[in-house]
Amino acid sequence: MSDAFVPRVGGILSADIAVPEHERELRFYSQVLSTGENPLWREDLMNNLGMPVIGLGARSPEYADLPLQWMPHIQVADVAASVERALELEGRELMHGKGDDGKSQWAVLLDPNGAAFGIIPVVPEEAIPQAEGAASREVAGRAGSISWLDLTVADASATRDFYRQVVGWSAQDIEIQDRDESYADYVMLGADGNSAAGVCHARGVNLGLPPVWMIYLPVGDLAESLRRVQEGGGKVIKATRGADGNYACAVIQDPVGACLALVPG
Repeated sequence: MSDAFVPRVGGILSADIAVPEHERELRFYSQVLSTGENPLWREDLMNNLGMPVIGLGARSPEYADLPLQWMPHIQVADVAASVERALELEGRELMHGKGDDGKSQWAVLLDPNGAAFGIIPVVPEEAIPQAEGAASREVAGRAGSISWLDLTVADASATRDFYRQVVGWSAQDIEIQDRDESYADYVMLGADGNSAAGVCHARGVNLGLPPVWMIYLPVGDLAESLRRVQEGGGKVIKATRGADGNYACAVIQDPVGACLALVPG
């Protein structure tokens, strides 16, 4: 994912989740994400520059209907119009925040696969939190961020079309070879033409992954993070190694059942 923290239609700035056993979950993520000599995340789950990228909230009655999924916040041109399109395309509305004037400010939606996501207006540049004492783009580049986002579903083509209409993404085919068959997964592009997310078929290397938006979070020491996942009551669902034998990516499940992916920072 290119250009983190940049305002654009289709851009993802953050993600959150409301969980039971909040204190246990906070300890779990604080341990798992803060590995390496120079951790990319702080114990309060802000990144190491003090920017709020991921939010872990308690599961109060207000959030009881939200699924146990990490929900990306996707910027759209018009929240009300996006909600209307989602409902027309067999999506569902879970929450819808409006101002005193009745104007839509944000919404939480389910796509037809049951994947949850939030939509917000394009964030003004001046409203994006500034790093605490960051002196250069190079320093900011070593901060924790959502490095990628993808969704694995049975019918990736229909899901691609849903998000094109609801979010305003365009799509680029990525040819995949699976044994003797070939097919296309999709890279979804923001309004500036840069990659924003992936939509994948539940086959090949993606077989068995849950149909939820998977946020990819970088960590300083992936092997140590995976050790802490299991020590903290989570599970490693799938892990892949690179040619050098080191971990390249891992899909994990936290103690209450929410899934996400970890990658080297």
